[in-house]
Amino acid sequence: MTTHSTPITTRIADMPAPLPAHSPRRMLAEISDFWRTFIKAAFHPYHPEQHYMRGPGPACASKQKRHGV
Repeated sequence: MTTHSTPITTRIADMPAPLPAHSPRRMLAEISDFWRTFIKAAFHPYHPEQHYMRGPGPACASKQKRHGV
């Protein structure tokens, strides 16, 4: 069995030019990314009820069947 792969060709002209490390736009982008992440983490309340199963799960059901409950 042979697998054919399509070659990925990327032209350098198609890629965006990276901003210099000392560029004001890059610094502003990094600062805004930091604050966006910080605000999201600091002010997003954690609701554990959104992350946990409610009610008995499949393991509990199988135990009840074995014990005849």
